[in-house]
Parts: sequence; C-alpha cells; structure tokens
Amino acid sequence: MTKLILNLAETNFLKMNRIKLHDKYFKIFIPYEKIEESIIKVAGRLNRDYINKNNPLFLSVLNGSFMFAAHLMKYLSFDNEISFIRLSSYSGTSSTGEVKQLLGFDRPLKGRDVIILEDIVDTGETIAEMYNMMLREQVASVKICTLLLKPAAYRYSDTISVDYAAIEIPNDFIVGFGLDYDELGRNYKDIYVLDK
Repeated sequence: MTKLILNLAETNFLKMNRIKLHDKYFKIFIPYEKIEESIIKVAGRLNRDYINKNNPLFLSVLNGSFMFAAHLMKYLSFDNEISFIRLSSYSGTSSTGEVKQLLGFDRPLKGRDVIILEDIVDTGETIAEMYNMMLREQVASVKICTLLLKPAAYRYSDTISVDYAAIEIPNDFIVGFGLDYDELGRNYKDIYVLDK
C-alpha cells in the first residue's frame, strides 16, 4: 500500500504544470524530455571535439549546474575529470552584477583543457569572472558549456564565446532542473518560467 501511495505521489509530482515557490507562481516551460534530448546533442559535440584531448577537466559551477553536470557526464565517451566551484551573482530573481567566489578550485589547472559547466548564461558576469580566472591559472584552453543561454541578455558575446549551449531561451526568469528561486525549485525535473 505504501509503495502504491509513493508511486501516485511521484506521478502527480512529475505532471505538475504549475508550481508555487515562495510568493511566485511558475508554469512549465521546457519539459524534461526536451532537456535530456538537448543534453545528449551537446554531449555528442563534446565527444567529437575532445576525443583526442588528454583528460580534460570539467569545472561545474555550483549550485545550479549540478543536475546538468550529472546528466551530461552519463553521455561522455572520453576520459575526463570533474571538479566544482561555487560562485554567486544572484539575489532573488535578478543578477546583482557582482560575482562572489564561495568555493574555490581543489586541483592545479595550469596546462589543462578546461570546460566550464553552467546551468544558465544570462548577463555573463559569472562566465566573465570564470574565464578570467582560467586565464590567470594559465590553462591550455577554456570552453564554455551551458544548459541554457539567454542571447538577448548576454553582454560578452564579442569577447567570450559560449561554445556549447544546449537550449537558447528568452530573457525570462526560470526555475527547475537545478535552477532556483531563493533556493527553492532546484529539484524539479522540468524547467518552469515565471507565470506573470
């Protein structure tokens, strides 16, 4: 009986078209199946580009990219390492414009091929900070890989290219699949947009 109740709860959770987080409502925007399909395509490109590289390092930006990183790793067919860094530039539903490093590197980066994994690239402040950190660390190469890209909001398109973007979206506030609104909503497998 308990198993049946859990299965019903899981089914209802998976079919939620509208959710409430804190004081705001969000509606479904990108279903899980489209997210997974887009990640598989990005993984295919990475497999082609890094098949002959010597053990590249994925640097996942916490907290938001943890689900993207976990799903992407399943589809990579070349030897690699993954590490994590924690930066923050958000307060509520908007970027503060100031990037703070909360958790740093745990291994040498000099001479490594590095792929920065982001959940979302909007203004690009975090990416610019990370990119400059990599230059200071004297990496062999640095590429940007993101689940979501907001081209209309990205301020660094002339200087720092986003090399791998799974999905391009408008400049809306979204949650789910690792993204949050004041720390809530990361657990949803679909991506939701603010319901105005």
